[in-house]
Amino acid sequence: MSWMKWLPWRYLVKRMAHRHGFLDPIALLGKLHSFAQPSEVGEPIELLRAGVVFHARGLINSRVIQHNLDWVWPYWIERQFDPEDVAFIPRAFSITHINLSNRNWTAIGQPDVAELPVVDPRGLLTPFLDSWSLDAWVLADDGRCLLPSRSKTARQHQELAGGPCIVTDSELDGLTLTTRSRVVVENGRPVCELAVTARSDISGNLVLALRPANPEGISFIHRVRLSEQRNAWTIDGKQTVFFSRPATRHHVSDYRQGDVRIHLLDKEDQSQGLCNVGMVTAAALFPLRAGETSELTVTVPLADDTALAVRADGWPSALKGHARLECPDESWQFLYDAALHSLVLHSPEDVYPGPYTYKRFWFRDAAFIIHALLCAGLTDRAERALSQFPDRQLQNGYFRSQEGEWDANGEVLWILRRFHELTGRPLHLEWREPVRKGARWIEHKRLSDTLDKPHAGLLPAGFSAEHLGPNDYYYWDDFWGIAGLKAAETLLRPVDREASEHFGASAREFTQTVDRSLATCEQRLKRPGMPASPYRRLDAGAIGSLAMGYPTQLCRPDDPRLLDCAEFLLEKCFVKGAFYQDMIHSGLNAYLTLHVAQVLLRAGDPRFLGLMDAVARLASPTGQWPEAIHPGTGGGCMGDGHHVWASAEWVLMVRNCFVREEGDRLILCAGIPPRWLEQDKPIRFGPAPTSFGTLSITIEPRPGGVPEVTWDGRWHLDEPPIEVRLPGIGR
Repeated sequence: MSWMKWLPWRYLVKRMAHRHGFLDPIALLGKLHSFAQPSEVGEPIELLRAGVVFHARGLINSRVIQHNLDWVWPYWIERQFDPEDVAFIPRAFSITHINLSNRNWTAIGQPDVAELPVVDPRGLLTPFLDSWSLDAWVLADDGRCLLPSRSKTARQHQELAGGPCIVTDSELDGLTLTTRSRVVVENGRPVCELAVTARSDISGNLVLALRPANPEGISFIHRVRLSEQRNAWTIDGKQTVFFSRPATRHHVSDYRQGDVRIHLLDKEDQSQGLCNVGMVTAAALFPLRAGETSELTVTVPLADDTALAVRADGWPSALKGHARLECPDESWQFLYDAALHSLVLHSPEDVYPGPYTYKRFWFRDAAFIIHALLCAGLTDRAERALSQFPDRQLQNGYFRSQEGEWDANGEVLWILRRFHELTGRPLHLEWREPVRKGARWIEHKRLSDTLDKPHAGLLPAGFSAEHLGPNDYYYWDDFWGIAGLKAAETLLRPVDREASEHFGASAREFTQTVDRSLATCEQRLKRPGMPASPYRRLDAGAIGSLAMGYPTQLCRPDDPRLLDCAEFLLEKCFVKGAFYQDMIHSGLNAYLTLHVAQVLLRAGDPRFLGLMDAVARLASPTGQWPEAIHPGTGGGCMGDGHHVWASAEWVLMVRNCFVREEGDRLILCAGIPPRWLEQDKPIRFGPAPTSFGTLSITIEPRPGGVPEVTWDGRWHLDEPPIEVRLPGIGR
């Protein structure tokens, strides 16, 4: 409101700044806003709140870590603060120290359990969201100490049989250590389990270390107490860590005395520790005999006895009936199976795009994740997540996850349409009014089409998908708005013909408006490629405009605007075979690379395969992708270290390689890598839901001959026209 600028606080801030020789922050913020299009929402409070918390931790990190580099820190710190490591980042004028080069971790858990412990690349286990961590070391009597976070050769992988289990192997000069982290069900309750196996060539100790840090930085511990039986820790009077056998020695330390690592050889044994700074460290020691293997199991209950019971058959039940992949490519196979487990883990009711940094809700991420659940045959789980949506709709029809996102309504209506197409069910009665209200919101939110501007008739300026740049009139929002109106038309056709026809006409008019705006861009840029907004040059933000082709399919596969946009991105915005988002993310993006691959696959361009292979190479050894990947280190540099939208895109990409809808027909096998056909084992996928019904596909390779493709379909109505498009074989 204009009168706000006359409030006394603005004058006082200006005066105080000038008095102490600072730049005027009010004027500075005014300049900052001038780089974006005028918008009703500058920065959503949700993002500001998250950013403040993120950098508050970074500020604490800056006050603690660099002055105590003799401590044993998590893997990312050991690398990022090592001047001889490629992941090193100078600190100089940085006010906050945050993980910018190794944002990698993997979630473990049980289906429908909200707690998602994470394991870092060296086995550091963080049982609770933003909590302290557990580490394991091997200490030999001659002073050698195996510290996994400092190991240059440690190996890690994920086992999926029986649920996610992260296995980490480390070794150093005759010392070996293996940790296995998973979540198990004990007496109906979820328990985080760390199984440690250690071996030393001489006598020594297996060390279980309690650490006041995690993959994001410092996480305070003020008090720890060892039980009288010496087989458990109580941390800050809240959480308990149990050992499978009593500790023979036990040491603690506080911030002033330094890391407990320094005190492992002390003779005095302590049973509890206090630190008013919040930097308690503790170590429980268990004897190792020379040349013998020693085992220790550590458990942390994730829920108290009042929590709902967890099914003992959680994983088999959660994955029942899913679309299975059988292929000769071990990498693709593992990544697909790991991605399915990620989707299940992160959909306990709502869906989350990550277990840590992004363990919160956005409609945008949810739409893609739910689409992957649906296409993988996990229908009940997808339906449960969708059922949470209406409660988030405001009275005016806005599906709000955070203020200022104008794509959300279109995404909600589109994914709801996909649910009903893939299941063949009619629109639920309780969804009819939310669909009408949601579609009307899109209509009312659009700007006037009488403006003499390229953004006339578009959705307002906003921050949209956040990685596209400053507030602007993003075509990404408009394409989703059109998709939402078209979805409302389809969903309401059987139950409200008048509303259906109205929204269909509105979608066509909106399409014409966007086409006119894009025509001004083509005239200005001298090429048909679509920029991020009517006022932008072609840059990395144009990745958002691919939404016209994937996943909304608002245009033909060979639309010149779509293909030229993809060509620009491939030529100017790819590094090491993957899309490099140089705005905000500043890293290689697995899920956005796959968006380009989807456009190429739909157009019959064989280059999609190279992009898929590049994404497969970018995956961590545990089969996950951080949101953005450092081009030099290969580690995460932005967002969650286990990014579930990326997992969803891998599932959707594999599915579309086998079967996808195109208008009134199904396209089969268009994305099968030719190398798969050079061996003689069957290739299978299914049962795979489609908008025409569910089918299972089998390919029998015939090296030197023509492969045989068969399918078994259970159709909603009639069998649709089907085209088989094996690469190199023809239709």
